[in-house]
Amino acid sequence: MNRLLPVFLLSIFLAACTTTEPEPPPSVAPAEPVEDISVRPLQVPELTSLPETPARSLAGKFQAVEWGALPGWQDDNLNQVWKAFVNNCKGLMRPVSGSLTMPARATPRVWQPVCAEVLMSGLPEEGSTDTAAIRAFLQRHLQPWRLLTGTGELARNTVTGYYEPLIYASRERTGEYQWPLYASPDDLLTIDLGAVYPELAGKRIRGKLDGQRVVPYDTRAQIAQSDDPPPVIVWANDPVEAFFLQIQGSGRAQLPNGETIRLAYDNHNGRPYASIGKWLADQGELPLAQASMQNIKAWAKRNPQRVQEMLNANEAMVFFREEAVLDPELGPKGAYGIALIGGRSIAVDTSFVPLGAPVYLATTYPASPTPLRRLVFAQDTGAAIKGAARVDYYWGFGDDAGAQAGRMKQKGEVWVLWPRQAGAPSAR
Repeated sequence: MNRLLPVFLLSIFLAACTTTEPEPPPSVAPAEPVEDISVRPLQVPELTSLPETPARSLAGKFQAVEWGALPGWQDDNLNQVWKAFVNNCKGLMRPVSGSLTMPARATPRVWQPVCAEVLMSGLPEEGSTDTAAIRAFLQRHLQPWRLLTGTGELARNTVTGYYEPLIYASRERTGEYQWPLYASPDDLLTIDLGAVYPELAGKRIRGKLDGQRVVPYDTRAQIAQSDDPPPVIVWANDPVEAFFLQIQGSGRAQLPNGETIRLAYDNHNGRPYASIGKWLADQGELPLAQASMQNIKAWAKRNPQRVQEMLNANEAMVFFREEAVLDPELGPKGAYGIALIGGRSIAVDTSFVPLGAPVYLATTYPASPTPLRRLVFAQDTGAAIKGAARVDYYWGFGDDAGAQAGRMKQKGEVWVLWPRQAGAPSAR
C-alpha cells in the first residue's frame, strides 16, 4: 500500500492538471531536440560496445512464417526501402538508454550483425533501385513473424493515415499573415512520471509554476489573450490550415521569399484535444458529417469575427521548433528520432511492436478494396494508436498525401521482420 500511495496521489494530480496527449495528433517526435542522424553515414559499433539493457515485455505473441506467407510480398516495388532500411539501422545503432520513460525499442544487439551486413552489401546508403538485390538481402537476413494478440489470435486492426501539411506563412505579422505558430514557452514544465515511478512509464504531465505550486498550463484562449505569449516562429495566412498543422503534429511552412522550413513538434500545453468540427455541429453551424477541413475553412471565411472563438473550443496548443528541410523526400522525425519517409513509415503501439522494427503491412487503399501491401518501418507513435496491429500510415508531404490520409480507415494485419538468428521480436 505504501508503494501504491504516491501513484494514487499522482493519478489525482494527473486528472486535475492535464494531460493525455492530444487525441488525434497521430504521432509526435520527442520533446527534446534530436540529432538528424539521417544526414551522416551509417556507423555500426562493435557488438561488445552495445550495452545489454533490461528487456521490455511485449503484449502480443509472434508466429514465425515463411516469406511466401506474406500476401503480395513479391509485388512490393521496394521503392525507397533501402534508404529507409539504412536510416533505420542508424537509429538502431545509436546509443540509447534503457529508460522506461522511452517507448519500447527494437533490441539493438540483435540488429548489430544485420546492420553490419548493410555496410558490406555494396548497395549505396543513400538508396538503391536494385529491387532484386534488396529483396534477396532482406530474405537472407530477416525472418517474418506474424503478430498475434496476447491470447494468440490473429491481430487484425484499424489502419489510419497521417501526413505532413504545407502552410503559407511569414516571419513577420503583416497583411494576411495573422495566425501565430509558437515555439515552446520558457515557463512550460514537462514532468516524466516514469522517471520516478516505473509503473507510470511513458506518462507525462505538463504545467507551470504558480508560486510553489504546479498548475495546468494555459489554454489556447488564455495564450491568445496573454500579454506575454510564447515566442512566435511564423505567422500563418489561414487559421484553419494552421490548426490542422497542429493536429498533424508537424508540417512545412513556405515563406514569402520562397524558402520552405519545417515546423517540427516540440511540446504542447497538456490540455485535452477537442474537435472544432464537433463544436461547429453543436453550435448548429455545420452538420457533423460535413465538418471537413474545406467546409470549416469556408465557414471561417464567412465568419471571421468568430474564428478565434471556434479555435478556442480546442484548449490544446502544440508548440514547435524550426528545422531546415534538408531532403525533400524525408518528412519530420517520428518518435524514434528518424525522419519519416512517405509510404514507408508507420506509427505503432510499442507495447506490441517496438520502434525500429521493419514491418510488413497488408491493408487496402483508402475507401477501396484495392490491396495496399508493403514493407514499412515502425518509427512513430500516437495517442490514439493503441492495440495489436493498430497502425497509422504516413502518406508523406502535401495535399495529395493529405487527401489519402483523411480518407483512410481500413483494416490491416502486420508481420514483424526480425534478424533470422535472433528468435522472436524483443524490445529494450
